[in-house]
Amino acid sequence: MGFHIAVAGKGGTGKTTVAGMILRYLVSRGRGRVLAVDADANMNLNEVLGLSVHQTIGQIREGLGSVPQGMTKDAYINYRTQECLIEADGFDLIVMGRPEGPGCYCYANTLCKKYVDEIADSYSFVVLDNEAGMEHLSRRTTHNMDVMFAVTDSSVRGIQAAKRIQELVAELRLNIGTIALIVNRVGGELEEATAREIERLGLTLAGVVPSDPAVYQFDLEGRPTFQLPDDSPAYRAVGSIVERFLPQEE
Repeated sequence: MGFHIAVAGKGGTGKTTVAGMILRYLVSRGRGRVLAVDADANMNLNEVLGLSVHQTIGQIREGLGSVPQGMTKDAYINYRTQECLIEADGFDLIVMGRPEGPGCYCYANTLCKKYVDEIADSYSFVVLDNEAGMEHLSRRTTHNMDVMFAVTDSSVRGIQAAKRIQELVAELRLNIGTIALIVNRVGGELEEATAREIERLGLTLAGVVPSDPAVYQFDLEGRPTFQLPDDSPAYRAVGSIVERFLPQEE
């Protein structure tokens, strides 16, 4: 059984950038194969990682057509889903995406969840980048996780949004071992008001990621932040945070 990490948070907090840094750190540790899952209908984890996506799970239903003779529909869907897996150096990526045209994302979400559940045991680590907000919790996309990092900015409203995520996890009785807060893009020391709110709400602070000019420059130029230099303050901070939550090496 591998170690599963989910990344959640409200939009605009740098959640996907942090997910990419977590993935890079795990790959750099060389402790086994890593599966990255982009469970956001508005997919962009591949851009952070510098990968092209040829097919998403959300596109499968539209492209099913007729099932080949001798195959069941379930077997054919499973075969098509496997074609969505992107192999990279040290990790694989699967992208949920969205259905083409109008319609809800329920089918894509269900298919993504089912496929990830089937292949997760083949990996030492799974990193699940969720869509912004909390709907992924209600859909139970985020389940059976060892740790979920709630990424937020340093505003009091951001901290309160993270608390609501924690409360919904408890309400839905999702199987998530630890929920910890990552405060992203902090200039200098954490504001006193922010620290007080974290303590008042009883949240676990995993750590703080500093504002990093390199991250800003990479984003500005459309370069994959997965390729940040090793001495990037943001990347080093994320690595230190993740390391504290990983299981001990045997």
